[in-house]
Order: sequence, then C-alpha cells, then structure tokens
Amino acid sequence: MIRAAAIGLAALIAAPALAVECRNTGYDGNRYTICEVDAAQEDLRLFLNDARGGLLGQFGAVNAKLAGEGKRLAFAMNGGMYHDDRSPVGYYVENGDELMRVIPNAGPGNFGLLPNGVFCIRPGRADVIETLAFLDRKPACTHATQSGPMLVIDGALHPRFLPDSNSRYIRNGVGTSADGTRAVFALSRDLVTFHAFARLFRDHLGLPQALYFDGNISRLYAPQLGRNDPGFALGPIVGVAEPAE
Repeated sequence: MIRAAAIGLAALIAAPALAVECRNTGYDGNRYTICEVDAAQEDLRLFLNDARGGLLGQFGAVNAKLAGEGKRLAFAMNGGMYHDDRSPVGYYVENGDELMRVIPNAGPGNFGLLPNGVFCIRPGRADVIETLAFLDRKPACTHATQSGPMLVIDGALHPRFLPDSNSRYIRNGVGTSADGTRAVFALSRDLVTFHAFARLFRDHLGLPQALYFDGNISRLYAPQLGRNDPGFALGPIVGVAEPAE
C-alpha cells in the first residue's frame, strides 16, 4: 500500500503542467469560460495569415501552421475586430511586423467607443494598455492587437458602461495583471452586458486592465474542455502554442 501510494505521488509530481488552465465558472448570475496563461512562460502569439499570405481564419488552420514547427494550439480565441476581408480594424503586429497602424480616434461601433486599447505581447509579459497611453509609452510588442472598448482601465470600469443596459451579447476579451505575467481570457456563456463583463475581470478575477475583443462571433478553442467552436472565418486569432506530443 505504501509503495503504491509512493508511485502515485511520484506520477503526480512528474505530470507536466498545462500550458493553459481553462475552466467554466459563474459570477454574479452569469456563466463564463476562463483560460489563464502565464505570459512569462508560455508561447502566446497572434495569428492572421499563413506563410503565403493567405488568411488562416480557423483554429484548424492555425494548428496546421504550427505543425511545421512541431507545435500545436493549447488554447485560442478570436483576438480583435476585423473588416469584411478579415483585415484588422486597428493596430496589429505579428512576429514583430506591423500590419496595421494604431487608430487613436473615436468612430462608430464598439471599437470607436473610447477609450479603447491594445493587447501587447512582449518577451516575458503581456499587457492590456489604453490606446493613448500605448502611443505615449511606445512599447516594442512582438505581437499586438487593438480592439475596443477597454473594459477596465487602471482598476476602473469604462465610464460609458451602464449597470442596467439592455445590450446583451455573448462577449470575449482579455485582462492582464499589473506585472504582466498573468493574461486571463474570458468568453461568456450567457448574453451579458458590457458592465457585467467588465466586472468579471475587475471584481472576480482581480485584474486592473481588461480589453473587449468582440461579441456574437466570439469563438474558443480549448481542448481540455472539449471546445473547438465552429463557424465562419475569423480575422486575428490569439493563442498559445505548445510542443506537440
């Protein structure tokens, strides 16, 4: 019995940590799926086009691209707003190459509901940064995507969000810790308001910065939860690459 227990303990200790921890949870009467990434350790990236410049658009196509590196997706979701041709609406950087400039001005739709922000991935960290602050700091992002609106700005909810709003959609986004090591991605499983979604990041997840990615089209790839959401082609996709077995 002692030997069997020792073997079981050794197997537990030796088990590799998951690159991404995904879970279903509830908060304030709504259901969400949360995926947490250690941005200091994991290979967090953005994906838009294949090697020939063609649109990836689907999680399966990203996995096919990663297979050439001996890797696969551990997690992915749509990562920012895009035009009809799937090109990014705002700032977009992939592998250090800038494909679209920063858009600082207000405009129609959720993207133009200022303040909006940039999700910036750098070696050892990932940060959500409000757009004007981003232009002021000029961080060198390896990968970046601009979206909007901001959900949480320095611990405060976006000033335009109303607790009693009747605008309810499936929504997804990302929040980051102050030290940039914790990136938390969330997708609602119920129709939620901006106010409720922002409170998830600030009050439940304890994150001082959070950014909205999109609604309605929101999709998730999370193998540990059996999720590989189908649908039409996406624009930018954010995901974590891990070694393939």
